[in-house]
Amino acid sequence: MGSFPHAHPLPTPSTPAGRDGLAALLARPRKAVVALDFDGTLAEIVPDPEQARAHPRAVPALAALAPRVASVAVITGRPAGVAVRYGGFAGVPGLDHLVVLGHYGAERWDAVSGTVTAPAPHPGVAAVRAELPGVLDRFGAWHGTWIEEKGQAVAVHTRRASDPQAAFEALRGPLAELAARHSLIVEPGRMVLELRPPGMDKGVALARYVGEVEAEAVLYAGDDLGDLPAFAVVEKLRSDGVPGLLVCSGSAEVPELADRADLLVPGPAAVVEFLAALAQRL
Repeated sequence: MGSFPHAHPLPTPSTPAGRDGLAALLARPRKAVVALDFDGTLAEIVPDPEQARAHPRAVPALAALAPRVASVAVITGRPAGVAVRYGGFAGVPGLDHLVVLGHYGAERWDAVSGTVTAPAPHPGVAAVRAELPGVLDRFGAWHGTWIEEKGQAVAVHTRRASDPQAAFEALRGPLAELAARHSLIVEPGRMVLELRPPGMDKGVALARYVGEVEAEAVLYAGDDLGDLPAFAVVEKLRSDGVPGLLVCSGSAEVPELADRADLLVPGPAAVVEFLAALAQRL
């Protein structure tokens, strides 16, 4: 997949816990899990999520890194198969140790088998999908708000609205009420409100996977509010003696994540550069 002869030096985490996490990963890579969000971390945030693609150097960086660690896991709110397509992860030499945990871990794609396992859809998702257009029609002033079908969930985007933040705030209450009527929850993100089944989040997915592979060090990188549960799991693991490193991709829109991170990088290009540098050190 090519090498990275000009990869930047590894940055130094700003916290003692982060420095310990990076040191443990470097010392015992075969016992380490590298877990990554997709949108905003491996792929740039774009106005139309269907046009999102992994950074051009993401797959080469992951292919260089994956054989050197216990596993690389992409944990995303997207359907697993969509993340695999948009990431370009299928059939890549070196990515045998890659898994994609889609829909916050409800779905799973393994590179070894190339197949997705998924539960039956929650009945509330179909009910919400049918009612959403009527709810949004009552907010017709927010021109440009639109619905994304996600199979196990449905999302309302406001990034293309005439006033994205105002539309986002105006819709939070009505969408929360709609979700509650159908036993769903609302997951807020960067100008997006996702209605999905309860019980799964990136923290649950990460904790289960770390336990499955018996990891002794964990790196997690994310960019949005949906990544906070995964950050909390890494913090809990650290309190239990498992070193971890928390990376925030960009910080302008989600200071809640940046404030808890050990390492701040300015977006997907820098995340990929960091992964490439990490692979060179292992």
